[in-house]
Amino acid sequence: MSTAAVTTKGQITIPVDVRRSLKLAAGDRVEFVQVAPGRFELIAVTRSVRELKGLFGKPVRPVSIEDMNQAIASRGASAK
Repeated sequence: MSTAAVTTKGQITIPVDVRRSLKLAAGDRVEFVQVAPGRFELIAVTRSVRELKGLFGKPVRPVSIEDMNQAIASRGASAK
């Protein structure tokens, strides 16, 4: 098991074996996801958004930019 100390500024250094396992490099981002009270998972956020292409299949019907903007605007208005 790898451990790290928290500095007075709230920073930690991720141990080298963890960085290698997650394929992290300098400048990469990580996300802390709460999986239970007091328990978090560290997830590497190193993938490009382009890797999502095709993940959900083709839409049933095409949606125009105008339709998207209208949906966003109406949802934003209802959240207020």
